Amino acid sequence: MSDDLLAPGTELGSYRIERLLGRGGMGAVFLAYDTALHRQVALKVLTEPADGETSRTRLLREARNAAGLNHPNICTIYEVGEADGFAFIAMEYVDGRSLRDRLDAGALPVGQAVRYAAQAAEALAYAHEHGVVHRDFKAANAIVTDAGRLKIVDFGLARRRDAAMSAATTATSLAPVGTVAGTPYAMAPEQVRGEAADGRADIWALGVLLHEMVAGAKPFDTATIPELYSAILRDEPRALPDGVPVEVRALVARCLEKPADRRYRDAGQVRAALDAIETGAVSLGTSWRFRLKQRPWLASVAALLAVGAALVGFNIGGVRQRVVGGPAEAAPIKLAVLPFANLTGDPSQEYFSDGLSEEMIAQLGRLHPQGLRVIARASAMRYKKADKPIDQIGRELGVDYVLDGSARREAGQVRITAKLIRTRDQTLLWTDTYQRELASILALQSDIARQVARSLALTLLPAEQTQLASVRTVNPEAYEAYLKGLGHWYKLTQADLDTALQYFEVAREKDPTYAVAYTGIAAVWGGRAQMGFASPRETTPRALAAALKAVELDSTRVEPHLWLGIVRAWYEYDWVNADQEFRRAIELNPSYPDARAFYSNFLANMNHPQQALAEIERALELDPFNAFFHAQYGLNLMYVSRFDEAITQYRSALKTAPDLPFALSGLFTAFHHKRMYSEAVDALRNYATAMSYREVEDVLAQTAPNDDYRHTMQRAAEALVARARATYVTPYDVATFYAFAGDRDRAIEWLEKGYELREPNMPFVGLPDFETLRDDVRFQDLLRRMKLPI
Repeated sequence: MSDDLLAPGTELGSYRIERLLGRGGMGAVFLAYDTALHRQVALKVLTEPADGETSRTRLLREARNAAGLNHPNICTIYEVGEADGFAFIAMEYVDGRSLRDRLDAGALPVGQAVRYAAQAAEALAYAHEHGVVHRDFKAANAIVTDAGRLKIVDFGLARRRDAAMSAATTATSLAPVGTVAGTPYAMAPEQVRGEAADGRADIWALGVLLHEMVAGAKPFDTATIPELYSAILRDEPRALPDGVPVEVRALVARCLEKPADRRYRDAGQVRAALDAIETGAVSLGTSWRFRLKQRPWLASVAALLAVGAALVGFNIGGVRQRVVGGPAEAAPIKLAVLPFANLTGDPSQEYFSDGLSEEMIAQLGRLHPQGLRVIARASAMRYKKADKPIDQIGRELGVDYVLDGSARREAGQVRITAKLIRTRDQTLLWTDTYQRELASILALQSDIARQVARSLALTLLPAEQTQLASVRTVNPEAYEAYLKGLGHWYKLTQADLDTALQYFEVAREKDPTYAVAYTGIAAVWGGRAQMGFASPRETTPRALAAALKAVELDSTRVEPHLWLGIVRAWYEYDWVNADQEFRRAIELNPSYPDARAFYSNFLANMNHPQQALAEIERALELDPFNAFFHAQYGLNLMYVSRFDEAITQYRSALKTAPDLPFALSGLFTAFHHKRMYSEAVDALRNYATAMSYREVEDVLAQTAPNDDYRHTMQRAAEALVARARATYVTPYDVATFYAFAGDRDRAIEWLEKGYELREPNMPFVGLPDFETLRDDVRFQDLLRRMKLPI
């Protein structure tokens, strides 16, 4: 196919070609615009196959069969058709990075690899249940979106129940039936032999992918295709690194069993095994069977343990619970709380319905972490007044159920209607209406949470049952003031932070024992310092006192521990106690993404980049559309010099929050490190506007495209210094500009000012922004005094 025939601007039916995305054996894939439905699509345009119209027709028929798949981890096929002599398949355009590209850079952290494999297994299980087998699953056919969701593309162009394809060896093959086709390194033994392949071939391919994700290398890799086929048929897979947990080794080994009947029965079993690994609920038998297979001499040791095993098996004296705990838990249920509708007819009451949604998210998130994961506020709030079907919301958020409802508040009374809906078929599982006095709102929320747990068949632990039963009444005026303050705090402008503080102070005055009022006060003072609106000398004592008081009043809530951890880390540089508070927050509510996101930054400061990335990825799983989290992800990627990926994350954040200073400053520094100086200046201009750095804006307005970049940075630094004579300016920003200008002395001078002030950005001096200072003894001494890794 000639590029001239489908150049940008060419129209193929209702699709207008925008650009070439890539080529493959079956044709080319273009980014195209659907002029009828006004959306971007990936348009696979097929070339004429070698064996003529028969294969062409068969391929299109298979694509039509696969178009019936509808799953959040599967790229959707919109249309199969022909126009102007070209056959094409119009598919969902997935904006992300190929897993193949990611693996070319090396192995993934085990936790991340397991999460990706679990998503792939879930998609394969769904397809197999609908009679569709991929038969060419590999890293190149998986794309990871900015939100960390894996999508399988080129999925399943065949059905097992399709007689015409019953003997095919690969779904994407155009070769004659019964011949070997596919991607050699990922082919199962039965495919190599040219035999009919079913869903267990996909399980083999999933094992190949997981092996490559955790090892950074394929299980079978030889110089020639014949040698590769021989290895697949006869040799053991390459050994996994020693650091890979035995449970993961056992799973990979079972996926790569050469006889198909010795692999997992179906992909659902693989997903269950991966979920067990993620939640730590793997059975002892799985680990021991793998160890015995790998080390036969352990059999004699196992025999000596037979008596103990009998005791455990018969649970004599309660041994089983003490040794292995209870039974392995099922995969956690995923739930989203949609914004409750405001039925008062008064827009000024939106804060109440929004606050109720937030409180329900918090209540359910800490209810039963082992069995229930709850999507966080930022992502759920995207669906406020959204006219979208429940099943579509479920796919976009990757949740099994949604809690929807409405609220009406009148004359000290609140009336709430709640309903629990299964997303896949929009089945209403339960609905009820509650009316109480506003003072009993927390008890009402507990009643709803208890009914949700009952409807989802969650077995609550005694402590969780006690938690629901031991709610207190709340002062209605304090509760209302807190919700209003929360609504303003999320906007993080100087005016909104001022208003939020007023409301939080009212909540504290109305009820001095109301812990979250103090949490709100701590958050305001922390926000003022982080945004550069006030000096840490003014903010830190107030933030610390409020956070300590919140923990004293209610140590069972996650927010007080999180904010105490934030103050300990970025205002006091007390790393040991900060670590304890972050861990306690995550322990109290593993579904609270804010704790994981901030802990990820803490881990990056402590030079634990891989752990940091794992935590922020988990936060994004819980809150995939949170702009602040995408910016935090970008920051963590900067620590490991993955600047291109960081730029992607910052841009993703700015799509949702165009004026987010954190993302704008990150984009500026990432472009700097890429030596894309023109783009860096543009990003700095936007950052200066967001921060009201008018002096810097004036400097950049006078900067010509061919001006010396270092000189521009020097002038920007001096402009901020001039501003600092009249108002507070974060020393970290001044130091950054001087470092980029190559002025080491002034950069270190301003870092010292930041240290003296306990400026909250100072712990991020480990970023590459100050790489040019690392060999300076003054910089090394600063790191030692801050007790940061050198």
